[in-house]
Amino acid sequence: MCPLPLAVAAVTAPRAPLRLLCRGLAAAMSTARPLKSVDYEVFGKVQGVCFRMYTEDEARKIGVVGWVKNTSKGTVTGQVQGPEEKVNSMKSWLSRVGSPSSRIDRTNFSNEKTISKLEYSNFSIRY
Repeated sequence: MCPLPLAVAAVTAPRAPLRLLCRGLAAAMSTARPLKSVDYEVFGKVQGVCFRMYTEDEARKIGVVGWVKNTSKGTVTGQVQGPEEKVNSMKSWLSRVGSPSSRIDRTNFSNEKTISKLEYSNFSIRY
């Protein structure tokens, strides 16, 4: 038996059912992993020590989205969104690590909630 007729059939077959199946799988995957959103404020020596730059870099490494910015109170604030386990990793980093020259006295987290979709496409520094 020659495989050519099968190959031709595969090339000429309509692809819509396959596309619908893939969309269904993507939807199932997104609901299988709950997405979380949390606001944060970091207190301590967190301005003038590249804290925002390191936060952006760590967020991209972990795979979360959101933003970070300095406040007029000398703190750093922002929001993190992503799969729950990744958001938890970022929360830990914001509470304990920070930039090499920073000193984190405390980090407050608020408005933690489950979300149906991400509101941001990347992680950025705001001014």
